[in-house]
Amino acid sequence: MTKLLEKAFAEASKLPEEEQDVIAAIVLEELASERRWNKAFSRSQDQLARLADEALAEFREGKTELLDTDQL
Repeated sequence: MTKLLEKAFAEASKLPEEEQDVIAAIVLEELASERRWNKAFSRSQDQLARLADEALAEFREGKTELLDTDQL
């Protein structure tokens, strides 16, 4: 465990149990969300590569235009 995580847990342990449970639920949900994202992202690599190839082809064919961030 890192020093920062140890410090965070030490500080959280000083809180009332109800607040500790809230923090624990947030951390657990964040970890689960990260696992879901990683799984979804790893399954989409072929599709992302195909989309990137299409975008590059359109760029080379002059079918794209520069993004004007002032227009966003």
